[in-house]
Order: sequence, then C-alpha cells, then structure tokens
Amino acid sequence: MQTYKKEFIQYALDCDVLKFGQFQLKSGRISPYFFNTGLFNTGAKLERLGYFYTQALIESNMDIDILYGPAYKGIPLVSTVSIAYAKQKYDIPFVFNRKEAKDHGEGGNLVGSPLVGNALIIDDVITAGTSVRESVEIIRQAGAKPAGVLIALDRQEKGTNEKSAIQEVEEQFSMPVISIISLSDIVKFLELSPNFQANLPAIRQYQEKFGV
Repeated sequence: MQTYKKEFIQYALDCDVLKFGQFQLKSGRISPYFFNTGLFNTGAKLERLGYFYTQALIESNMDIDILYGPAYKGIPLVSTVSIAYAKQKYDIPFVFNRKEAKDHGEGGNLVGSPLVGNALIIDDVITAGTSVRESVEIIRQAGAKPAGVLIALDRQEKGTNEKSAIQEVEEQFSMPVISIISLSDIVKFLELSPNFQANLPAIRQYQEKFGV
C-alpha cells in the first residue's frame, strides 16, 4: 500500500472520520465501520485532505483540464484539491454548481472557471451515484467532457444488484472512478495495526456478505 494511503487512513482515524462499531446506513445495512468526511471541518483538516486527494489524482495519471465540485459537499472539496494541486503540480481551474440558478448578476448555475475540456468530478463517496449522474449532465450541457470521478473512499460494496454504485457509474459513463482509499486498504491497514485488529472479523464478515 502506498504511503499516502496509510497516512490518510491514520489521519481519518485521528479526526474521527473513520470509526468502528455498528452504524446503520441509508441502505438499512448495519455497517461495522463509518466514514464521515464532514468531520474534516477546520481549515487545517481541509488543507490536509486536499493533499491526499491530489496524491491520488497524480498517481492516476489522468488527463484533466478542470476540476468540478457538485454542490454542496463538492464545493469545499474542489477548492482544497485545486489549492493542493497548484502546490504540488500546477495551477488548475475549478468550477462548482449552484443548487438554484442565479437570475441576476452573472446569472447561471455555475461558479468559477469556464467549464471546458476534460472535467474531473470531485466528491466524497458514491452511494447511489445520483450526484455523479447530475454532475455528468451539467458538464455535458456546458460542452465539456466528464473525464472521471475522484472520491475519498471506495466502500467496494454491492448496490441494488451484484455491482457497486462505482462499477455502475464506470460502465454507464465509460469513465474511471478513482479513490484515495478503498475498504481493502482499510483491511490491510488494520491487519498491521494491533490496536485495531479486533475490528477485522466484523469487517471481513461484512465484506463476504456485501462486498464486490
């Protein structure tokens, strides 16, 4: 596992973003772990988060012209990724959408740089894929190309059928979904961490039942 992945998992634990126990998901499933990016809720935490997103983006070697953040969670995410990417590689434009179109001033439902070229969608997780589908439609309407999605965690979990929401998105839109970490990375991390190994049996059982 790459160093930045290990560092991200440890950082998520330190920030209580990654927790172990029993958590009911929107799907009704009882998960042995929970991942809440909303707890990266200070300037310093958000800056560090941007660094990890950027490491995953650099490793992917994707050809990207602009970063797109879906409102609302994607707004601070796309901002911090753009800042981190400027520090590590080069200055890259970003844009995000409004939930409601503005009917005065510059108008429209987009804020930021012109939405052109290969657009990378920045989000936290993909559950049902609804946010991605809405983002793809907005990007295409602007005349740009949805080139991929970058998220924090791939739960590697079945959706309503045998495929995960991520697999469905990749197939439907013919674009990659990359993540900073996956559940498999969390398992590898726990295997090497004596303080957390007690959580492994429940997670493996969950993987066997719902994993892809």
